[in-house]
Amino acid sequence: MGLLKIDKSKMVEEKVKTTPQNVNESNEALFRATMNLPTAAKHCGMTQKEMKLTFWEYLKYHPRDYENLSS
Repeated sequence: MGLLKIDKSKMVEEKVKTTPQNVNESNEALFRATMNLPTAAKHCGMTQKEMKLTFWEYLKYHPRDYENLSS
């Protein structure tokens, strides 16, 4: 292989299967701010828009577990 030739087959990322466990891990990581949205979406094999909608649903049905200390 020449110096300037790139093997495009090695540049393609594997498709991640969306499982409830992956989605839960991503939602928890987004809630705790240990992952950003693009990384979380890639972790569970979703688009960013799908991940955003899923996270909004997560926020709607899971109560917060912290106190707001600014009041």
